[in-house]
Amino acid sequence: MANDDRTPLQRAVAARIAASDRTRDHYDSQLRKALETTGKPLWDIERGKVKRPSPRILRAIEQVLGFEPDELVNLVHPRDDQPAVRMPISERREVSSDSTPTLSVDGGETVEITRLDLSLPMGPGATVDDFIESEPLKFDLGYVRSFTRTPPHRLRLAAGAGDSMFPTLVPNDLVWIDTTQNQLLHADRIYAASINGGAAIKRLRPVAGGRRVLVISDNKMVEPYEVDASEVVIWGRVIRFARDL
Repeated sequence: MANDDRTPLQRAVAARIAASDRTRDHYDSQLRKALETTGKPLWDIERGKVKRPSPRILRAIEQVLGFEPDELVNLVHPRDDQPAVRMPISERREVSSDSTPTLSVDGGETVEITRLDLSLPMGPGATVDDFIESEPLKFDLGYVRSFTRTPPHRLRLAAGAGDSMFPTLVPNDLVWIDTTQNQLLHADRIYAASINGGAAIKRLRPVAGGRRVLVISDNKMVEPYEVDASEVVIWGRVIRFARDL
């Protein structure tokens, strides 16, 4: 094909699907089961939304589409790839949402954490993985383990937007979200959620016996408001944030 500007990953995946007797949606359905997600990894790759999926996602694609082990991983993440992103104390201040500050630990083994763009308009049916940005960030596994035991593939990063959570969060804070904590079990904790179809990072409090939820902004200029519990879909709890000095 002339002027084929697709990435090597896009070409490899498209060729493998074209050579099969199944549709992309069929394989995306298999991937959703394997990855325990509601997203569409192959569709995201095809349309260029995700250019460098994590090794975990790539290995699942390899199994579903019949690639050799690590064939796609080596294609997307060559061994001479860029070193892991560090979070030196001179550049960022790390604060857990409900614990004392913890310094990073230089471990050696790295993990990739998916980034989200919560400013994207997705509508009421959106899931957390609909907000995935194109490339994840790499961190020392020891550093991540210093503040959570949650598996790295269940963690998400998001940039703070707006001032509704000021002074707790300010614009451009890097927020860590634990997607295993997707139930409103702790009142007044900070959650990433879909509220009336819009992405938000807010304190949430169950009221009326759990039938309704009080949405609280730390900015005293923003009044709390109640919504029906069915209008709130919790993606995860904010467990930590990083702020530029």
